[in-house]
Amino acid sequence: MKKLKIILPGILLSFFIALLATWLGNLMPVIGGAVFGIIIGIIINNIVGKPKNTIEGVGFTSKKVLQWAIIVLGAGLSLSQVRKTGLESLEVTIFTIATAFITAYVVGKFFKIPDKLKTLIGVGTAICGGSAIAAISPIIEADEVEIAYSISTIFLFNIIAVLIFPPLGHLLGFSDKAFGLWAGTAINDTSSVVAAGYAFSNKAGEYATIVKLTRATLIIPISLIFSFITAYKKKKEAEMGTGEVNYSFKKIFPWFILWFLVASLLNTMGLFKGNTINHINELGKFLIVMALSAIGLSSNFKEMTKAGFKPILLGVIVWFNVAVVSIIIQFITGQI
Repeated sequence: MKKLKIILPGILLSFFIALLATWLGNLMPVIGGAVFGIIIGIIINNIVGKPKNTIEGVGFTSKKVLQWAIIVLGAGLSLSQVRKTGLESLEVTIFTIATAFITAYVVGKFFKIPDKLKTLIGVGTAICGGSAIAAISPIIEADEVEIAYSISTIFLFNIIAVLIFPPLGHLLGFSDKAFGLWAGTAINDTSSVVAAGYAFSNKAGEYATIVKLTRATLIIPISLIFSFITAYKKKKEAEMGTGEVNYSFKKIFPWFILWFLVASLLNTMGLFKGNTINHINELGKFLIVMALSAIGLSSNFKEMTKAGFKPILLGVIVWFNVAVVSIIIQFITGQI
């Protein structure tokens, strides 16, 4: 009860910001509630400052609620639904993910961007935007500034993609399926994929959404891979005497990802009926907005500006390469 009293003010502050951000996101779906949540949080923290009694709760929301959000989103994902589409889009998905990670690593190293920031930009572009960043950030121990900067970068290009992908698709003469596969593999956030897909056609929108959900399942193996990479780095640091000596793999392992998988399996088994899935998805989205609002409340704008323009330029290059590779692989495999 004492712990609850300490964290409650920060949770409530994040909750009310999320309500406002969600409302604004519904008015302007191209931007979305998640971006509004981060922006409002940053404005409050850097202009008026968050109250001292909210610090603990804001920290709790940015970490624990973020993990709960990922689990809830898992409950809205049916593995059987994405199996068939996953096989059809497998080649394009593999190449676009590889492109995102390789580009983020090589270009990020050239620009001397911090490892965690370039990793989050790569993950966000490769998998599913803010959700993937939310899943990976606690595993690689990214701070609030890195999370806020990477999500802001990713969502910037989501907005651009929604505006330019449909006319480009028509200009290039894409079929509904070809455009759906392109949008589903080259646009990050689900809402942006849906917006771009349905702007092209209803069939393209339906296919793009399923391709996007297939990409979302890759949060599981990617999270496990990064947990092993982090564990290896921690072990090396301990051996060199520069890190935690009594490090434990259990502390790094992303247990919430296993609950994400369990939640997905429950949905696949048909335990959630009718409109329940829609309510679960809405809850998951709101929790994401709430957690990102808390991340905004923890972000120092001066620290963000220190990173400069290079991370945004990295985001441009990664996103462009993924979009181009998606088209090339479709052409090679005869899907265009």
